[in-house]
Amino acid sequence: MNRLLEGKAVVVTGAGRGLGEAFAVHVAHAGGAVVVNDVDVELAERTAAGIRQHGGRAVASGHTVADPAQAQAIVDLCVEEFGAIDGLVNNAGLNYEAFPWDDDVDRMRELVEVNVLGVMYTGMAAVKAMRGHGGGSIVNISSGASLGQRKLGVYAASKGAVASLTYSWALDLEECGIRVNAVCPLAHTRMVWKSERSLRACPPDRTPSRIAPVVLFLLGDGSDGITGQMIRCNGPQLHIMGQPFLKQPILERPAWDTETVQRAFDEVFSAHLENYGLEKRVPPRLRKWTETTSTPLRTA
Repeated sequence: MNRLLEGKAVVVTGAGRGLGEAFAVHVAHAGGAVVVNDVDVELAERTAAGIRQHGGRAVASGHTVADPAQAQAIVDLCVEEFGAIDGLVNNAGLNYEAFPWDDDVDRMRELVEVNVLGVMYTGMAAVKAMRGHGGGSIVNISSGASLGQRKLGVYAASKGAVASLTYSWALDLEECGIRVNAVCPLAHTRMVWKSERSLRACPPDRTPSRIAPVVLFLLGDGSDGITGQMIRCNGPQLHIMGQPFLKQPILERPAWDTETVQRAFDEVFSAHLENYGLEKRVPPRLRKWTETTSTPLRTA
């Protein structure tokens, strides 16, 4: 493998198995030193030992990203062991399926603490170290589920937060020489085992190793000048996801009241409603509007 990370030190969270393990192993094969972080410290040690067995440099961390002090300790470990932190892969995450009426508040809180606050805590710690070192690269792991997916509301919301954080941090950190991008992977991991729908969409040949080259590229110097991007890879397909934008037409009045808002939707916006979710479901109002006009129904 091209040693494009030679001399760099990288933290990979949630690296005991699955995508994180693949990212950590590929970082090491590319010449980088890696902190293998996972709350299951035995899995972290196993991944780190495998890297060292093949001549790589790795140290294990059993800290949780959901605690700010422990997130700081992950970054401190990288600096202490390898002299700096050049890259961070915010991969640690939780996932579960539930309809809104069946959800559990404790499980919701735990997911948000890991998927959102964990990214923030670890990212903040890494940014402080990277600024003093002259720059670096942060790769957040988001998901196409952020566009909306059935029974994944809390998970989708957490990954939408990661997307917004990526855009904002990219703006804040560009002048510091720190790139911030996000990858939306689709790979056959234990996260998809619980869902028949996910298993159908993600066959066993979509291995985590097929996503790792995208992450390596974003960590390496070849991605210089690339920041604020959401990049989706499902194995065979690689593309950049569009960012939210203000859609035309934009109506303007000195002031809006409920009557004029109603007219705006009845007379104008009903024809411009967006299909929603990964399924690109057509809103009922748009379906009704197309039934009363000769305009063909939009397709995704």
